[in-house]
Amino acid sequence: MTETLPPNVYQPLCPTRMILDCIADKWTVLILGMLEDGPQRFNHLRREVGGISQKVLSQTLKSLERDGLVTRTAFPTVPVTVEYAITPLGMTLAGTIAGLRDWAESHIGAVLAAQQAYDQRMDQA
Repeated sequence: MTETLPPNVYQPLCPTRMILDCIADKWTVLILGMLEDGPQRFNHLRREVGGISQKVLSQTLKSLERDGLVTRTAFPTVPVTVEYAITPLGMTLAGTIAGLRDWAESHIGAVLAAQQAYDQRMDQA
């Protein structure tokens, strides 16, 4: 009989590390934020999430779909229309991610000031 250990993100082989890697990705944060407002088409996401390539968007959406955070629906149009939506599981994560975005926007001034002070200290060293 195999003993199942409780999840522990500090252990290197714990599967929870995989989801933390996904959550910590900037593209995941931005895409889930966009999907909170409702289903979005691929090209709309690509236009709205500045700096993301088509390849990275596709890879990130596939990963989010695999993790159960996003659904993909294809409509039989010519050409095929594909829409992505956040799942109920994804919504449980959305609030936490929104908090990270809010923190980044609220504290960017302090972070930039700290970086500048650090860089000045390093230049003087």
